[in-house]
Amino acid sequence: MLVGYSSSSEEENDPVVQDGKRPAEEDDGCSARKKPKTQGEVPKTRLPLPGCLLTMFPEELDPQTEDRSLHGGRIRSFKHERGNWATYVYFPYQPEEEFVELLDQMVSVAKAHGVALSPQEEFHLSVSQTVVLRHHWIQPFTRSLRAGLTLRKRFCCSAERLKVYCNADRTRTFLGMEVCTGHAQLLDLVQIVDRTMSEFLLETFYKDPSFHVSLAWCVGDMTEPMRECLKELQSVFDGCEEGPFLLRLDCRELRCRTGNRIFHFPLQP
Repeated sequence: MLVGYSSSSEEENDPVVQDGKRPAEEDDGCSARKKPKTQGEVPKTRLPLPGCLLTMFPEELDPQTEDRSLHGGRIRSFKHERGNWATYVYFPYQPEEEFVELLDQMVSVAKAHGVALSPQEEFHLSVSQTVVLRHHWIQPFTRSLRAGLTLRKRFCCSAERLKVYCNADRTRTFLGMEVCTGHAQLLDLVQIVDRTMSEFLLETFYKDPSFHVSLAWCVGDMTEPMRECLKELQSVFDGCEEGPFLLRLDCRELRCRTGNRIFHFPLQP
C-alpha cells in the first residue's frame, strides 16, 4: 500500500498558533484565513499507480495454466501458484527409431480396444516423486543434490516388460516398461535424492519402487481396459525380427527438472 506522509519541512515552516490565533501575514498585514470550499469544487484525485507497480503483484493463478485443453485434458495433482515449481529427478531416455515405430503400433492396438493413448512428449526414468519446490529453494536444493552425487558412478539399466499403472488421484492411466536390470544402483540414487528431499521437508520416493519408463498415457482410470489388451501390446515389442525389444538407458547423467529449468548432474566414469 502506498501511504502519503506530510513533509517535515512543511510542518516546520507552518506558523505557530498562539492564543487560538495565527500571526498576521508579513506581506499584507491581513490575518491568515482558511479559504472556504466553494460549491462545485472538483475534489482532488489520486494519481494512478505506475504500470510497473501494478504488475509486481499479479493474480495468484494464471488462467492459462489451469486450462485443461492446453494440457491434453490432464488434471493437475496440485494447484498451480506463482513461485511454486513442479520438480522431479530423473534419467532421460533418448528413443531409438525402432522404439518410436513400435510405440505407434501400440497406440493403434490400444485404440482398437477403445483406449486413446497419447505418447509421452519426453521419456525418462524417475528416481523421485514430483514435488513442489519454492523458487528460493532451487539453488540450495540442487547444491545438496550435487554434493550427494559426487562419487556416484555411471551405469546401464534396461526394461522389457510392459506395465499398466494409475496415478494416486486416478485421473490418468499410464503404460510403461518396467526396469529389469540396474535396480540396485537406482535404489542407491533414490536414497541420495531422498536425503535432499527430507532436508526441505518434501515427500520422498515410494518405499518399494517399481522403476519404469512411461511410454504413453490417457485421461481417467483406464486400468482394466488397458490390462485386457496388455498381452497384445506386449506382443508388439516381443515380435521384432531381431527378438524382443529391450529398452536400454545409459545412466551417465542424472537430471533435475524444476519448472522450465533443467539441472545436469554427470556421474563419474
